[in-house]
Amino acid sequence: MKKYTLLLAALFSFTWVFSQKADFRSAEKFSSSNIRKMIGSTSVRANWLKKSDRFWYSYKTGDGNFYWLVDPAKKIKKPLFDNYYLVSEVNQLVNKILNPLNPEIKKLEFKDDNKSFTFEADSFKFQYVLKTQAITVIDTIRKEKKKHDAWKSYNKDSTWIVFAKEHNLYLMKAKDPDSVEYQLTTDGEQYYSYQANSRDTTTGKRLRANARWFKDGTKLYSVRRDSRKVKNLWVINVLKDPRPELETYKYAMPGDKFVPQSKLYVFDVATKKGVKIETEKWKDQTLRVQLVGKRSDVLIFTRTDRTVAKKDICLADTKTGKVKVLFSETDEPYFNPDYSTLHIINDGKDLIWWSERTGFGHYYLYNGEGHLVNPITKGNFICGRIQRIDTLNRVLYFEGFGREKGIDPYYSMIYRVDFDGKNMKLLTPEDATHRISIPKEDSKYFVDTYSRADMAPKSVLRNNKGEVILELEQTDLTRLYETGWQMPVRFKVKAVDGVTDLYGVMYKPIKMEKGRKYPIISYVYPGPQVESFSSLWSATGRYNNALAQLGFVTVAMGHRGGSPKRYKYYHTYGYNNLRDYALADDKYGIEQLADRYDFIDITKVGIYGHSGGGFMSTAAILTYPDFYDVAVSSSGNHDNNIYNLWWGETHHGVKEVIKKVKTGSKKKEVKKAWPYEQDSVKQVKTDTVFESSIPKNQDLAKNLKGHLLLVTGDIDNNVHPGNTIRMANALMQAGKRFDFMIMPGQRHGYGKYSRYFERLMWYYFAEYLLGDYRTNIDFYHPDEN
Repeated sequence: MKKYTLLLAALFSFTWVFSQKADFRSAEKFSSSNIRKMIGSTSVRANWLKKSDRFWYSYKTGDGNFYWLVDPAKKIKKPLFDNYYLVSEVNQLVNKILNPLNPEIKKLEFKDDNKSFTFEADSFKFQYVLKTQAITVIDTIRKEKKKHDAWKSYNKDSTWIVFAKEHNLYLMKAKDPDSVEYQLTTDGEQYYSYQANSRDTTTGKRLRANARWFKDGTKLYSVRRDSRKVKNLWVINVLKDPRPELETYKYAMPGDKFVPQSKLYVFDVATKKGVKIETEKWKDQTLRVQLVGKRSDVLIFTRTDRTVAKKDICLADTKTGKVKVLFSETDEPYFNPDYSTLHIINDGKDLIWWSERTGFGHYYLYNGEGHLVNPITKGNFICGRIQRIDTLNRVLYFEGFGREKGIDPYYSMIYRVDFDGKNMKLLTPEDATHRISIPKEDSKYFVDTYSRADMAPKSVLRNNKGEVILELEQTDLTRLYETGWQMPVRFKVKAVDGVTDLYGVMYKPIKMEKGRKYPIISYVYPGPQVESFSSLWSATGRYNNALAQLGFVTVAMGHRGGSPKRYKYYHTYGYNNLRDYALADDKYGIEQLADRYDFIDITKVGIYGHSGGGFMSTAAILTYPDFYDVAVSSSGNHDNNIYNLWWGETHHGVKEVIKKVKTGSKKKEVKKAWPYEQDSVKQVKTDTVFESSIPKNQDLAKNLKGHLLLVTGDIDNNVHPGNTIRMANALMQAGKRFDFMIMPGQRHGYGKYSRYFERLMWYYFAEYLLGDYRTNIDFYHPDEN
């Protein structure tokens, strides 16, 4: 009897462990669509008044949506208007009923004198005078008709319009519908076009031009891309009525022989003539153009080779087309695409250049001749994007990462420094990541909104010394906390090398049962431009918080090779190892968390991700089939050899090979005894080719042991559905069982089926990690609001 009782207890325990009910009700409650209703504003969006330190903003809390006017010099924040007064006046003027707690006004714009502003409500446009609080109706809002003048691009004084027609470039005088059309080019054609959309084959119609005006309005330039030899790619829109429709587009892939070729042209309005800039240097190079202040006699362009490891900063004479190289730099294995920028100031007298030449990203000052003047920043930290350049006082405002000890290296901290590298100062000392709004005309004050994963956003007004002038807003989480919602947990673990710190965020079930172990699910994205977790506060963590409420611990963490916010070695770690570089760190991080928290069940591990994360999650379950049990992989670039050229060649690598090519033979006269004889001589020339071969997930298909769900949109023209279909094919050939879902009519994002996909993922993890196979739970219908 005792043995029988023990057996029943063991069976009950087994059933409880391997068949736990998923809490779909809680997951739905904390899904993004429901959480959004409980939160108001999370940041102050400053609308700076012209030629003034003042600004206005709107902010929504549980008490309502209110508008504020801030005067930094006087340290005053006051209502821009009284909601009840404004609504009552509008109601009387136009006999409409507005909600005073949330007046639905749009397009609030101050007049140039800053004494009044206009706004729209219902179908009327109103004016509000600040001093008298007088509100008047100034116009009715007519239903906007479809614009037929999107083809127009005006110069500075609106005297000329540039446009394209049948792939060529044209000029005409503005404000003169009968103006003569001046044709500037004659050699345009599809895929080598001066049109903004080079695929458009419309005849006889004016279209938007691929051309930009110089700031003085006397010239314009065009970077013309020749894609005629680039191979086509296709998707089929099966939902097109009445017949499925084939969509054709150009798409260059890693190692392709023919890739887009960039040419640069400048056109003069006065002469109606153009000049080709002499940009040629490297095969398959790319160009980026920047204007030199208000000048039109020169422009600066950046020339980058196909390996993305060599750059020239060039000055072009727009009259002759001649080019001078100001300076060059080589950065192996590739230039950081997120922060590698050039800033031209003082009409080209000064250049500010970002470089990782020391292994850390910093700013350098060059003069207009291309000579290095001095480093502006230096040290063992990363400089991010410039927030403002004060040319008058020669001060740079920028974001930095990893400079302050004890602060998460992903947190954006704001600094100021003089052009000569002196007087560097931290302006935002709080232990959080900061986003600022600073006016273009002045830099006496700025609005700073800061937060972190476990701290709700707070907005303050600071002066340019970093001192807090006014506390503006604190995000209202009252309603959210009433639901039982909890902040996520930040954590830090080590990479497999034992020395590199990795950072992440954990989400737990709100109603955790004492003594229960929970499966763990890792949300992944391989980078290297961004990682799967955000340093900013989020109530949902995208899918993570809702997914946790089903009965899981969900985590998102970084890994070596994941982020440009870390030093060069870290963010380039995945070079030449594009499939595998992120996997070991994710596995090791999960193992460390399981050692640290006894509520994590390390025997049940899930993983999911989208795009690169779809690629990574599949690679993980195939590389470590005895560790990861379930993977949901959506729109993954499983075969990077058929993904886009830039991604694969930049982040995995491309080899430049010089080959000898036979071009035939010709008769060569050889002087011998009379009569002369001719010998046949083979002709050989050299050609540069680029080779790339990237390991793909299909190669690992035979390793699958767990459960894998593959999802793709059928008209995805970013990560072609062929990536997922090839993965499915490899799994079938390996005799593996898996699940496959196509999202009809969807591209890289799933649009109206996004919520359907989220719930599909809930059920998949519930089935294979909790053993909950219930089929009587109502599924989500896309037409639901």
